[in-house]
Amino acid sequence: MAQDGPGGEKTEKPTPQKLKKARKEGQIPRTQELGTWLGTAAASVLLPMLVGKAFDEVQTLFIQIGAVADQPETSALTALLGQALSVFMVCLLPMALGMMFVGTLSSAAQGGVTFATKSMKPTLNKLNPFPGIKRMFGTQGIWEATKAIIKTIALGVVIITTSDKAQELVAASGALPLSEVTRTFCDSAVLMFRVVGITGLSIAIADYVVVRKKMMKKLKMSHTEIKQEHKQAEGDPHVKAQRRATQMAMSRNRMMSEVADADVLLVNPTHVAVALKYDPMKGAPRVVAKGAGEVAAKLRARAEECRIPMVADIPLARALHGSCEIGQEVPAQLFTAVARVLAFVMHLSTKGVRGGMHRPGFEAPDLADLPKAGRRR
Repeated sequence: MAQDGPGGEKTEKPTPQKLKKARKEGQIPRTQELGTWLGTAAASVLLPMLVGKAFDEVQTLFIQIGAVADQPETSALTALLGQALSVFMVCLLPMALGMMFVGTLSSAAQGGVTFATKSMKPTLNKLNPFPGIKRMFGTQGIWEATKAIIKTIALGVVIITTSDKAQELVAASGALPLSEVTRTFCDSAVLMFRVVGITGLSIAIADYVVVRKKMMKKLKMSHTEIKQEHKQAEGDPHVKAQRRATQMAMSRNRMMSEVADADVLLVNPTHVAVALKYDPMKGAPRVVAKGAGEVAAKLRARAEECRIPMVADIPLARALHGSCEIGQEVPAQLFTAVARVLAFVMHLSTKGVRGGMHRPGFEAPDLADLPKAGRRR
């Protein structure tokens, strides 16, 4: 297999996590052409409205200039300058806001507006001239040259298309009123902006497809990288083992606290221990704690400390340990056997006996069709 990095050959599409990380680092497929040419197309729509409005306002200003020239006063001159500034702002502000909106829209259309601070950090790799030389003479350079040729041809076509009207306008400029000259120039400029804008948008879309394809190829992953990412997402095995150990320790601590309120601890007598609690208001007796081996020894020590009676009933203790989880009610098959044990413990309580190990010698319960631990009954 061809090697393409430490993870092997990169043949797989980037995962959502990889794309999210690349987005944070500023690696987003983006072309500057889209904002430029979308702004040009927007200008072809805004320009006719602005030129018409500006022409009317300038005519009014020229009339007022004549009035001020006849009676030059400081207050009138100040008012005229303020009005000229207001006209200037009113004419240019829509264009500026429109260009700002178009720039934001073009950025959002290419993956949203992001602030990738990592890409702004100075690194020594950015001072390396070889990647720039490679881009200049590689496929990127060829594509940039192709775009420049297409844009030059588009501008040439626009100039040829509009030159006839311009020549006619220059030849007859002395006979035409100012409004006609302005209208003709405006129509020519609008035509130029629209043809160039449409051509440029086509180039921008093609450029975005090329940039996105290149970026997705750069972000491709190998099978090893995908497995490593899944492993990190699920968590390190050592951390997971530590987490499970912590959860088990907390569960055991809860069990030990439950033993203090249990009615009886059934033992076998050394390997298994099961604590039962019976509350008539909550239904059948429940298993509040259980364990084997070391846990069973701790349960016995806790029962002895809290003076909880321990009953040695090997078949019943094993049956409850194998068929019940903590918090579950005892199965119906063991109701009779458990009732005998609880009656025995209550009998001891009436005699004032608390705690201790007891071996009443009950008959073994019927274990036919006994469910396994964890199953609902």
